[in-house]
Amino acid sequence: MSMARKISSQATTRWLISDELWTEIAPLLPKVKQHDPSDAGRPPASQRQAMNGIFFVLKTGCQWRALDATGICSGTFAHKKFQEWRKAGVFKAFWKKGLQKYDRMKGIDWSWLSLDASMVKAPLAGEKKQAKTRQIGAKKVRREVS
Repeated sequence: MSMARKISSQATTRWLISDELWTEIAPLLPKVKQHDPSDAGRPPASQRQAMNGIFFVLKTGCQWRALDATGICSGTFAHKKFQEWRKAGVFKAFWKKGLQKYDRMKGIDWSWLSLDASMVKAPLAGEKKQAKTRQIGAKKVRREVS
């Protein structure tokens, strides 16, 4: 067995979605039209294969094109489905469903919440320094701050 095939086999079995998880995800996916055999080219991979590929990319951080070497599915197909399902709200619905399930099982203490974000300008310098000196190519241009 070649090293590439061994790696591909390990990647495929290690990162596949369980049947239990698939039963939670499948109903959230948009219906797909059946492949017409008279259409040119091979039939597309299944939705489950695409989701396996998407989860593989999200878990490992690899590039979409690197999916081709795993044998899970085509990176192009997985990326296309990811974009399609993201726009359709599949991942948000799946997250919400998982959150509700966890709340039923363990309970979520909604009285304690935290948010970490900043939507304001830096209070120290920031804009002042940038306004005084702006670099264009190799030259520095001086502007007056009013």
